[in-house]
Amino acid sequence: MRVLLRVLAPLLGLALAAAGVLLVIEVVAAWVRTPAITGLLVPWPDWRAALEELAWADAPVPLIAIGVAVVGLLLVLVGLLARRHDIGLTASTPEVTVTTSPRVLARLVGRRVRATDGVAAATVTATARKISVGAQAWNDSGPELRNDVGSAVDTLLDELPLARRPRVAVTVQQRKGPR
Repeated sequence: MRVLLRVLAPLLGLALAAAGVLLVIEVVAAWVRTPAITGLLVPWPDWRAALEELAWADAPVPLIAIGVAVVGLLLVLVGLLARRHDIGLTASTPEVTVTTSPRVLARLVGRRVRATDGVAAATVTATARKISVGAQAWNDSGPELRNDVGSAVDTLLDELPLARRPRVAVTVQQRKGPR
């Protein structure tokens, strides 16, 4: 969702900037030119004539209003859903709020998993509710590696002052190649 905001914000900014530049060009052109010339880039008199013939009860007006309202509500919804999903930690005093990002928790877990014997590589994703660990084992590592990685992650989670303990899912794949 944050990617959508990172794309949508510059596009909306560029659209508003383009509208502003167009307005400036039209205003400067209106100041400079003779009254016989109308609209440099935008046919303002034609648009005005068309809008003067349009009444509030005509079909396109409510449809455009509904469309603008729906787009506005979608933008508000996207903005609300794209907030940071921080992970709460327990604080020493109730007046203090302590949080960490899911990326930091994933890095901590990944470092601990990669330090486990028999792990060649690991990928970790973390949220407040779940930590997913994907470990790659060397050829000579047995199926007990899944338990070793799980216990290493559990030990780390016991050491961290997490307000709510996330579930842990561990998958192990055999890695082919030299050690």
